[in-house]
Amino acid sequence: MDYGVQSVVWFGDGAGGDVRQLGGKNASLVTMTAAGMPVPPGFAVTADVYRRAFASAGLDERLERLTADLDPADLAAVAAVGVQARGLVLEVPLSVRLIDDVAAAYERLGERCGETDVAVAVRSSATAEDAPDASFAGEHDTFLWVRGVTDVLARIRRCWASLYTDRALVYRRERGQAHADVAMSVGVQKMVMPRTAGVAFTLNPLNGDRSQIAIDASWGLGEAVVSGSVTPDNFLVDKVINEVTRRTISSKDVEHVLDGDRVVEVCVDDARRAVPCLTDDEVRAVARLARRAERHYGCPQDVEWALDVDLPPGENVLLLQARPETVWSRKPRGPVLDGASRDTFRSIVATLLDQHHGQPHPHPHDPAPGPGARL
Repeated sequence: MDYGVQSVVWFGDGAGGDVRQLGGKNASLVTMTAAGMPVPPGFAVTADVYRRAFASAGLDERLERLTADLDPADLAAVAAVGVQARGLVLEVPLSVRLIDDVAAAYERLGERCGETDVAVAVRSSATAEDAPDASFAGEHDTFLWVRGVTDVLARIRRCWASLYTDRALVYRRERGQAHADVAMSVGVQKMVMPRTAGVAFTLNPLNGDRSQIAIDASWGLGEAVVSGSVTPDNFLVDKVINEVTRRTISSKDVEHVLDGDRVVEVCVDDARRAVPCLTDDEVRAVARLARRAERHYGCPQDVEWALDVDLPPGENVLLLQARPETVWSRKPRGPVLDGASRDTFRSIVATLLDQHHGQPHPHPHDPAPGPGARL
């Protein structure tokens, strides 16, 4: 069996990502890699493969019948439909060509990284994800520290199935989005070993102030921040002068770390618990990276980042994902200046920011855009 479509796209293969082929997450990774940003290397299994696999198995019609009359308020019915739908997806046969293409790509990734059976993250990338008018964060599955092509293939199928989690079913139904209109690409990306990780918003999420970058950070993998299992350190950075204007250091009781090939939650030792997990230089480095993503996309960004313990200072801040910020970006921007409340300094800041938004300029340390990831 051959689906007759392109199976694999490398993050470094093109100047821009096709959302219909790669989904929001993988399209962003391709675009950022082409722009020379420090993205860990990897490849995407295309959404075209998902579409052809489902069509070949006659699954589209079966799933449409199963979900046609679903009431999102009936949680018991949603759960029952989800179980049936995911079961159908997990039984979809994989073509010989897909298996061969993924095996070859995974082997090539290992060669690039100098590691046999390289540890990877297998990440869902739905074709409706990361759009400015939608927020699918957390709806679909990601699997960390996956090793070996057999397990990679199994996780690809589970990412496909995560289009039919209870939360995803309810979210699409509430938005009036047909299930058949969404397809799934899957990213396979080299894992990093983070000392510290977190998220950054290129505006203040509390009030929408676009002159600030807000950074949440904690020890270990970023799962602790994203899942809410820890109260992270929080930093505010002024965009124009790139200086830290506020630090809120929390007691970070737990962190997610690697135990063999498993991610586990452990207690943070007393010596690190209440101390900052980023130096000011590292905070500024994260802010610069987030600002680069914002300038590249031309709108406020929600960025996932990590500090890789295997890389030297100055090269260790990696960009894992960037997506449009979806709360304040939907609100109309008010006038930049308000004579009753703005002083001279604020006027200067507002003017500088408007110049950046109206006519983006490259950062003096940004590399020229070029293909390929730093390996």
